Amino acid sequence: MNIVTRFPPSPTGFMHVGNARTAYFNWLYAKRNGGKFVVRIEDTDRARYKPEYVDAITNALSWMGLDHDGEITSQFANQARHAEIVQELLDKGQAYYCYCSPEELEEMRVTSKAEGRATYYDRRWRDRDASDAPKDIKPVVRIKAPLEGKMTVHDEVQGEVTVAAEQLDDFIILRSDGVPTYMLAVVVDDHDMGITHVIRGDDHLNNVFRQNVIYDAMGWSKPVYAHLPLILGPDGAKLSKRHGAASVEEFREMGYLPEALKNYLLRLGWSHGDDEIISDAQAIEWFDLKDINKSAGRFDYQKLDSVNDHYLNLRSADDLIGLMKPIFKKEYNIELSTQSAAWINAGIDELKERAKTIPDLAKEALFYATQPPYNLDEKAQKMLDEGKDILTHLSAKFEVQNDFSSEAVKNICMEIANEHAAGKLGKVGMPLRVALTGTTSSPTIFNVAEILRKKETCTRINTALQNSD
Repeated sequence: MNIVTRFPPSPTGFMHVGNARTAYFNWLYAKRNGGKFVVRIEDTDRARYKPEYVDAITNALSWMGLDHDGEITSQFANQARHAEIVQELLDKGQAYYCYCSPEELEEMRVTSKAEGRATYYDRRWRDRDASDAPKDIKPVVRIKAPLEGKMTVHDEVQGEVTVAAEQLDDFIILRSDGVPTYMLAVVVDDHDMGITHVIRGDDHLNNVFRQNVIYDAMGWSKPVYAHLPLILGPDGAKLSKRHGAASVEEFREMGYLPEALKNYLLRLGWSHGDDEIISDAQAIEWFDLKDINKSAGRFDYQKLDSVNDHYLNLRSADDLIGLMKPIFKKEYNIELSTQSAAWINAGIDELKERAKTIPDLAKEALFYATQPPYNLDEKAQKMLDEGKDILTHLSAKFEVQNDFSSEAVKNICMEIANEHAAGKLGKVGMPLRVALTGTTSSPTIFNVAEILRKKETCTRINTALQNSD
């Protein structure tokens, strides 16, 4: 079998991470089996459709590295084909026109609810002669669902699922305005695109039985189904914005790396032994539908931070600096200079240890990207003021120092501590940290001084002295 999977998002909002995981699983399964992964925009809901949401979807797929085969198709653009199949179903006697008025349908709903029935439409036009049709009602077209027996579907994740025919109604496949419904369109598109495996969220599981009615009516082969459990928030409710970031766009803006998000989403619904860090290459080699979890997973933002931290440490300095540049511009109105980039490059290892996301990294590296005088907080200002004499002694020592390695800088600080701070290195290191970084927390200050070199270090100390009490 030539495997073909699909990702059919609706352009009615930004891509939810649940949809991103679905796309990733489809992509992995196709790659694992040497098949094709196609993308179809299900854009028949024109009231909620927005072109910018299509862009958001394609940008999210591109950012995640989920390449697709062929052009992205539009479900809306395929309406003529959908209508053609509706007519074929009518001609075969597998579908019929329904002329029920809104008042009749409402009466059926009320009666059905009172009787506790699963469906409400009473099929009154299923075998009725069209000559009885009222002239003032534009009909819909309904499929003829089975009237008795059971329908069983084998799902690769959920196992055997069975429903009784009485739970299915003669659902609409063509609206009164001539627009095909989603239920019909998705079957026609999947068939025409040669989709062999439908891998999607388990909120679509009930749709399988209706869609299979259409497959059977057309005599088409059905795809293999695999319905993924939903992603829940930390509180057990469906993951949404109230839990924090919920879309790919939001996670990207928050500074998460695509490889980290994919790795986390993979492990949220699938497992391979005790492996936690799994690359794309490993995922392609190992991925199998049988290893998908049946139960929903709870999104753990701290766990994502941990995974992102791992991948951030694997990135090169050049990659990270490139990712930080727009953040410096947007958040701090800073155009990163060549010199500042060189300082960040030299100090990147310690900076990475102190950050879990790209904005974290930019914040930690900010002192390399800016020049004093700094806008100090109260604690930093106090340390600077109290350490004025220490900084004066340090400046004098540094000015005549040739070796400016971190070890040499530390030795000078120890000398000053022994001479002027009762041997307490912290009394020297803290005002030096404030002078060089404008903060009370930074990478090892001796390493920072080595990276800045003597001239810049002394310039920053002297600027700090000029701005202390």
